[in-house]
Amino acid sequence: MEGTAWLASAAGFALAMSATPGPNNALVAATAANFGLARSLPMVAGVAIGFPVMLVLVALGAAQVLDALPQALAVLRWVGAAWMLWLAWGIATAAPPVPGAAAGTGSTPMTMLQAALFQWVNPKAWIIAAGAVATYTGGAGGVLGEALALALLFALAAFGSLLAWAALGLGTARLLRGPAALRWFNRAMAALLVLSLVPLFL
Repeated sequence: MEGTAWLASAAGFALAMSATPGPNNALVAATAANFGLARSLPMVAGVAIGFPVMLVLVALGAAQVLDALPQALAVLRWVGAAWMLWLAWGIATAAPPVPGAAAGTGSTPMTMLQAALFQWVNPKAWIIAAGAVATYTGGAGGVLGEALALALLFALAAFGSLLAWAALGLGTARLLRGPAALRWFNRAMAALLVLSLVPLFL
């Protein structure tokens, strides 16, 4: 695949995979709805940095190491599922923030590091990383060069898409206004997070 065609195809793939519903998007939307845009930005940055790093490491052999250790992969899969269910439960049962409450009161959103590490137990992230590496590396540009280019494309796509999902969460919270309506939005995001586990068990 020639350079321009490769870039167009890879950029389209990165944008489509980043924008479609998944754990990262659901968590960012719920975080923005409950804590506001500013407190969601560390999570956005963590995903936008963490996934590209993961993608490069997968391209350099992390996937092969895990394939050679099926028991470790199974443990990682179940740990990821358990963590995501715990996150979904926390979102579904979270009390809406009290207007005027101090910023440190109650639960807190993910930090940048937590969001970056979350990619390693995110089944959608694994599926995307494996698909991207299999499809877009191994050409004339070399595995490392193409993986780094993919990582940059995914960083840009993830940052833009997550900001859009954060805006959706923030706008929904402002539209719903009441605590009861916000609880239903949180439950919808928790359900989306649980549904994103389906590929893990297929």
